[in-house]
Amino acid sequence: MKIIRYKTQMEAAKKGIITKEMLQVAQEEGYAPEYIIEKIAQGQIVIPANINHKALHPHGIGAGLKTKINVNLGVSGDAADYQKEMEKVAVSLRYGAEAIMDLSNYGKTQEFRERLIAHSPAMIGTVPIYDAIGYLEKDLFEITAQDFLDVVERHAQQGVDFVTIHAGINRRTIEAFKRSPRLMNIVSRGGSLLFAWMEMTGNENPFYEYYDQVLDILYEYDVTISLGDAMRPGSLKDATDAGQICELIELGNLTKRAWEKNVQVMIEGPGHMALNEIAANMTMEKKLCHGAPFYVLGPVVTDIAPGYDHITAAIGGAIAAVNGADFLCYVTPAEHLRLPNADDVKEGIIATKIAAHAADIAKGIPHARDIDDKMSEARRNFDWETQFALALDGEKARKYYEEVPPSDRHSCSMCGKMCALRTTNRILNGEKVEIIQQEINEIKKVKK
Repeated sequence: MKIIRYKTQMEAAKKGIITKEMLQVAQEEGYAPEYIIEKIAQGQIVIPANINHKALHPHGIGAGLKTKINVNLGVSGDAADYQKEMEKVAVSLRYGAEAIMDLSNYGKTQEFRERLIAHSPAMIGTVPIYDAIGYLEKDLFEITAQDFLDVVERHAQQGVDFVTIHAGINRRTIEAFKRSPRLMNIVSRGGSLLFAWMEMTGNENPFYEYYDQVLDILYEYDVTISLGDAMRPGSLKDATDAGQICELIELGNLTKRAWEKNVQVMIEGPGHMALNEIAANMTMEKKLCHGAPFYVLGPVVTDIAPGYDHITAAIGGAIAAVNGADFLCYVTPAEHLRLPNADDVKEGIIATKIAAHAADIAKGIPHARDIDDKMSEARRNFDWETQFALALDGEKARKYYEEVPPSDRHSCSMCGKMCALRTTNRILNGEKVEIIQQEINEIKKVKK
């Protein structure tokens, strides 16, 4: 018997091997395993699944699959409460986030990440450059190219399923950025750190220069590379400019190089962007990056809604997903203002889940609308318990219903006995609709 060896999901797919992760994704998404294998081999679907993440519930991201969502959390120098971050993890899992990115950049980041990976069935992502300064205890100027690679390897060893690597911000990208000045400059944290490092040292981006070594590390542990958008726009004015497009072209080339080494790839995208630019950007990404799954932050569709950016991002996310985005990074009400708390995390998740689900219905994802039809049936029948069970946030739905309870549970307190469904149901059942007379009868019963 010939034993066929493989290291990554992509390598297995190219060899025609169905892994247990592929089988689970196929079953949950309603596809034959052969479809999942084909799309992974082509790079159009990824299953981020580090061999060292033992608690993982695998999910597929990409062509024809349900739109997945990611939650960002992690400690910072101004908010380093690890217990609160674990509470946010619990909220994320409760409300159905498929992925969690640990963006910690201060303190005991390694211990926190190990705890997160050990307990979380969600896919775990990181941005290794965030961790480099704290982990290495060096200032930015002192960090070497090898240091950056060492941090990537450390994250891969720990069990991280995908890593954001800003390899597209190279010398050519920076030249394009400098030729076309921006209102908001570089708003990517990782991108700005690499830009500063390159300018201070005079060296090329180490993740670009030593990209093959990065891929070798990721291949060893089957870590998916999420090619970061260092030049994503941070304002509507900067969207779809030379810097963003130049980097996207670089990411397309880097995608092919990763596939050659059997490393799975996602592409990260904008950012802040006007509604009318979103569809074209999704099409352009898919074209330039050869159909690789697209992972977007928002896009945030207006710059004037601090405190409500979970809504501005959900609007953009829905449009992005309808037009080809596969993975939505949530945005919370605290975006641009402070580190989110647990309530912010919940609000961000729900808004993003709404966007993802609405897009899946529009895209015709198999069975996406089934739950909506069940909800409509429950509403028609005034089956409140089923409505609460089907709701994205059943707890909030129940609270709202019970705050001003109706006198008759065959309606809510907005319409009462004039409820359209109640009226129509009664007529179709051959009953009379006597709103005034019924009230008189009820008053008489009370008096007795």
